[in-house]
This record gives sequence, structure tokens and C-alpha cells, in this order.
Amino acid sequence: MISRCAECRCIFIWHNNLIISFSTEQFNQFRDFTVELDFTAHSFPFPDGQERVVMRTPVNDVQMTFTTEQWGNFHSAMDEAIYMQQVYDLMEGE
Repeated sequence: MISRCAECRCIFIWHNNLIISFSTEQFNQFRDFTVELDFTAHSFPFPDGQERVVMRTPVNDVQMTFTTEQWGNFHSAMDEAIYMQQVYDLMEGE
């Protein structure tokens, strides 16, 4: 899930028990990075037999992992968040 604080305008990515916060600019850069990350080229089998990609976060010691389905859902959520950010900007006159 991705959300935005109405007061501080921070964008939050909620992934399982992890929450990562971004400014709008940081979120856009993070999204661009993930779009360029090829799942097939960067994934490998985990002990449970599922193929997963490991993605670094802005904090070098924290990584996120995604199955193929989760990776697709993650990208859909980020695309929706970018769209909603554009809506908020229009509503706020920016």
C-alpha cells in the first residue's frame, strides 16, 4: 500500500511490517529506479522455492523482497500513487 500524509505531504510505502517514507521527489526517483530494475535479471530462488527479487531501499541495510506477483502489484501501486500525486497537485494549484 502507498499513502500520502495530507499535512507533511510525505509518501509512505507500507510493505508487510515495513514503512518507508519519502518526499515527493524521493518517491519519484525511487519509482524510476524500480521501473529500470528487471525482475528476471535480478531474481533468484528463495528457500521456499519462490523466485524473488531483492531490492535495496534508501537505507542500505534494509532490503525488500518481492515475488513476481508482488512485483507487479508494487508497480501498479506506485503508478497509482504517481497519478494521485498529480491529482493532489492540480487540486492544490501546483
